[in-house]
Amino acid sequence: MRGGARMAPMTTLTDLEAQIPDAVARLQGVAARTPVQLDQRLSEATGSEVWLKREDLQPVRSYKLRGAYNLMAQLTRDERLAGVVCASAGNHGQGVAYSAATLGITATVVVPHTTPRQKRQRILDIGRGRVELVLHGTTYDEASEEASRLATQGKVLVPAFNDARTAAGQATLIVEAFEQLGFAPDVVVLPVGGGGLVSGAAAWLRAHHPDVRIIGVEPEGAPCVAAAISAGRPVTLNEIDTFVDGAAVRRVGDFTFDAIREAGIELIRVPEGQICTEMLDMYQTDGIIAEPAGALAAAALPTGGVGQRAQIPTGSRVLVVVSGGNNDVSRYAEIVERSLIHEGRKRYFLVDFPQQPGALRTFLDNVLGPDDDITYFEYVKRNARETGPALVGVELGNPTDYPFLLQRIEECGMQAHEVAYDSPFFQFLT
Repeated sequence: MRGGARMAPMTTLTDLEAQIPDAVARLQGVAARTPVQLDQRLSEATGSEVWLKREDLQPVRSYKLRGAYNLMAQLTRDERLAGVVCASAGNHGQGVAYSAATLGITATVVVPHTTPRQKRQRILDIGRGRVELVLHGTTYDEASEEASRLATQGKVLVPAFNDARTAAGQATLIVEAFEQLGFAPDVVVLPVGGGGLVSGAAAWLRAHHPDVRIIGVEPEGAPCVAAAISAGRPVTLNEIDTFVDGAAVRRVGDFTFDAIREAGIELIRVPEGQICTEMLDMYQTDGIIAEPAGALAAAALPTGGVGQRAQIPTGSRVLVVVSGGNNDVSRYAEIVERSLIHEGRKRYFLVDFPQQPGALRTFLDNVLGPDDDITYFEYVKRNARETGPALVGVELGNPTDYPFLLQRIEECGMQAHEVAYDSPFFQFLT
C-alpha cells in the first residue's frame, strides 16, 4: 500500500498471539474460570506478594483441557468423524477425553506404562465411553511415537504442546489471571515440560505486558528446553527422571522451541526432591493437593529451603501457576522420602557392626542424636567374621548435625560408608 504504514513481519510469537483471542472466546463456558489466590505461606517466605493461579481446580484438574479443547473444537466435520489420537503422561489425555465427550468425538489416548493408575482411570471416566486407552513405552516420548504412528492410519493427532492451537488454548489461563488480578504482576512463574504453556503465555505477555518477567521452571531430571537452548535446536535427552510425569519430556517441540527462544524467557531447574518438599508444604499448610508438575513452578520460589531458587526481589508481585492436581495418594510415601533426602534429613549407610552383644545398643546410645531416628535397619550376621554388615537408614532431627553424626560413628570405632544418592544401589531404597 503506497504511503501506508508498513506491517510488522509475522513471527512465531505474533502468529501465536493472534490466535489467543479466539481461543479465549472458544473456551468460554468450557474451561472453568479458576481462582487466583494470594498465598500467605509463600508471600511470607519470600517477602513478596505471591498469587497462585489454581488450574488444579479445572474439571480435569489441570490446565491441559484448555489446549486440547481449543484444537479439537476447530476440527472439520470429516476430521471429527475420523477421530483423534494423542500421547499423554496423563493430564493432556484427560483434557482430550473431556473434549471428546463434550464434542462427540472418538479419541485414542496413548500413555506410558509409568503413568499413575489414578490418571489412567480418570482418562477413561472423563471420556464417558468415547476413549480407548493404549499403554505404550515408559516415557511420554515413546508414547508420542506410537500416537504419531496411529495418526498415519487416519486419526487426527492432538499434540500435547507442539501445535499453535494447543499453545493458544493454554495461554488463555494467563489472559484470565491478569483480568482477575486487575494489575500486571512483576513476575510470572510457569512450569515447563514440552513448552506449550510457556510459549503461549510468552506470546501474549510479550505483546501486552512486555516488561513482565517470565520464569520457566523445569525439573532437574528432564531439562529438555534448557538443553535445546544450549544446543541452538531441539535435542533429545538420553535419560530423564520421569517422577515429574507431567513435565518429563525428552525433547521440546520444534514449534514451542522457536516461540520460547524468540521470547527470551528465563529458565531455571529445580531438583525433584525440592518439588516434593513444595508438594508437602502445599498439602499441609495451604490445603492444596498438587501433583509434581503442579508444584513445579512454586518450588522455584526463594523460600529459604535447600536447592536452586529463582532470584526474585523482595516486594515483587508474583503470579505462579499451579498447573495440576492429579496426584495419586499412593505416591506420598515416595514424595516424603525424596523430600527428606533432598533436605539432608535422611541418610543411608552401610555400617560394619562388631559381631558382639550390645553393638546395636552402642550405636543407638552413642551415635544417634536426641532427635535422630533409625528408619531402616537390615543386618546380615556372618559366623566366620568379626564384623557384620548392616544397611542403616537415619533420619536427622536437624540436617546440620550430619558432620557430628559421622564423627560419633568414627569415635565408636565403626566403619560407615554412605550410600550416595546417585548410586544405582540407592534406587532399591526409594
